[in-house]
Amino acid sequence: MKILGVETSCDETSVAVIAEGVVLANVVSSQIKLHAEYGGVVPELATREHLRNLLPICGEALSLAGVAVSDVDAIAATQGPGLPSALMVGLYAAESLAFVLDKPFVPINHHEAHLYSAWVSGNPLRAEFAEFEPSVSLIVSGGHTLLVLVEAELRHRVLGGTIDDAAGECFDKVAKLIGLPYPGGPELDRLAQFGNPCAHAFPRPMIHDPTDDFSFSGLKTAVRYFLRDHPEVLETRAAIQDLCASVQAAIVEVLVKKTIRAALRAGVKCVTASGGVMCNSALRRELGEACAVARLSLRIAERGLCTDNAAMVGILAERKLLQKDGAHRYDFEIAPGLALV
Repeated sequence: MKILGVETSCDETSVAVIAEGVVLANVVSSQIKLHAEYGGVVPELATREHLRNLLPICGEALSLAGVAVSDVDAIAATQGPGLPSALMVGLYAAESLAFVLDKPFVPINHHEAHLYSAWVSGNPLRAEFAEFEPSVSLIVSGGHTLLVLVEAELRHRVLGGTIDDAAGECFDKVAKLIGLPYPGGPELDRLAQFGNPCAHAFPRPMIHDPTDDFSFSGLKTAVRYFLRDHPEVLETRAAIQDLCASVQAAIVEVLVKKTIRAALRAGVKCVTASGGVMCNSALRRELGEACAVARLSLRIAERGLCTDNAAMVGILAERKLLQKDGAHRYDFEIAPGLALV
């Protein structure tokens, strides 16, 4: 089975080709430079770039995979959540192609694709569902922070999520307050590696709350007021590094402790982690150390699969088709607020 996957939920245009669980091609076009001067993603500009890039990237992915479009057995695309106008480009183009080719079309939940991306690794990238086991999964990105209990393949339920800002949003907004260039999260991570994480005692929101929910708006506000009262911390590079390290330590501690606690409560032996914020070096390291102490196995999505990509879309579509034949339906609508259920 050969699957063509399409991802346009935000500011990456991506097309992948999957065959028998192997990623034959995964082409991603990032728009970071385009949005940098605005300090964030501009939906209209993102949509125009998707329109401009989707067909060339699709051709490139098929060429790299050595697959003709007529040989594709099914087509999948992200249905949501995401920016409405950006989702439209990928979903409707993919549906149209499936209709023309008379192939099954599979709409994919963006969060669910991230969820299962932790089970893809190697060179070439390959799905490793033969090793699958029940787990608690942390999905953490710029727009979402979720803890999910995965009871079996394609059977899961959300344990908790953010009640306000997501962890990635907190990283980016704090970076903007500090004056770091866009995208701020990776730059904050880079500076934090040279700072003292104990330099400033920022709050750890909801870390002792018995639920599996998160909140990061208070931390962002705390940093804003701290900078108002202590503007001198932005005057030297060393002070900025300490500030970045302290903020990062607060976010990472909340994510790690709540994830481990949820896994132990659920009685699983495995933790998985995915989403763009899992590129953060401290989070990857400290989650690994905490899992080792708790005697939990850990699967973290490879860095190239943490950010938005079509490989995870195609892999998930293939698993869905293997468990249930895809119907020839081409009337799916975008779902910008699509929840993971």
